[in-house]
Amino acid sequence: MAERIFTGKPAGEFNFKSILYEKADGRATVTFNRPEKLNAINHQVLSELNAAFKDASWDDSVAVLVVTGAGKKAFCTGADLNEQKQFLERPRDYWKWMGEFIEAHERLRNLGKPTVARLNGIVVGGGNEFNLSCDLAVAADDIYIRQVGTSHGSVALAGATQFLPLLVGDRRAREILFLNEEIPAQKAYEWGLVNWIVPRADLDAKVDEVVEKLKNKFPEKTRYTKQQLNFWRDLSWHLTIGHGRDWLAIHNTSPETWEGVASFDQKRPQRYDEIRRRWAEDGRPEWLGGELPEFDDHEVKDE
Repeated sequence: MAERIFTGKPAGEFNFKSILYEKADGRATVTFNRPEKLNAINHQVLSELNAAFKDASWDDSVAVLVVTGAGKKAFCTGADLNEQKQFLERPRDYWKWMGEFIEAHERLRNLGKPTVARLNGIVVGGGNEFNLSCDLAVAADDIYIRQVGTSHGSVALAGATQFLPLLVGDRRAREILFLNEEIPAQKAYEWGLVNWIVPRADLDAKVDEVVEKLKNKFPEKTRYTKQQLNFWRDLSWHLTIGHGRDWLAIHNTSPETWEGVASFDQKRPQRYDEIRRRWAEDGRPEWLGGELPEFDDHEVKDE
């Protein structure tokens, strides 16, 4: 008999550096493992997530996937802005990075198995988009959820702009995405951003309870139920994510993005008033420092 290719491998064979990957008793667990960076996402995280999600999908011994963060402070806080600095110089490379981010979400949402977000700490920016890409969520009652795109110089278009209107309704989605305010766990539960909130001491027990219930269902019927439930998310995602990826890459050199990254790097408030002043005074707000790029003034001769 030919060697079986389409199956999982022992979790320890992957030797991941930025995530933890475990499999036991019908459950796979993926853990963002950069607690010193509040579990922010960089390229290595995305590459490892893609490998782990593929393995969990192919491994027939895995019935449920749990996604969580290391430590108690953060589930995930989105893109690592220290890594993002390089894309100010080479936005064409951001387009490549964004492709890895998109692939991770595609693999997570299309795993063919139910997924549970174990929200052990703050859930910020792209971290909430990983929460949204999971089927269910269990949160400790002392965490909060927050989108930060319009405050930090980006657009939350890898799930948040597409899925929040479906989960919480249009007006609440606009409140979350425009105001960027912290949403405490209780409000997140009331709005439908999470399914359960429990005291931190009970978080693992509740996750275990949900996992056991999901394991005791027929796998093929669960997979197709998930496929059908994904319809509206898939529709909005595939109509927007491609041009969103290009838009972010093109606008990655805009003064707003520079200001967002610089304020983070310099640990100071964002200068929103300066950006708006340049808009109002027509101070070439699309260009850093208001300076247009120079053009060569040599004549172009017809051959």
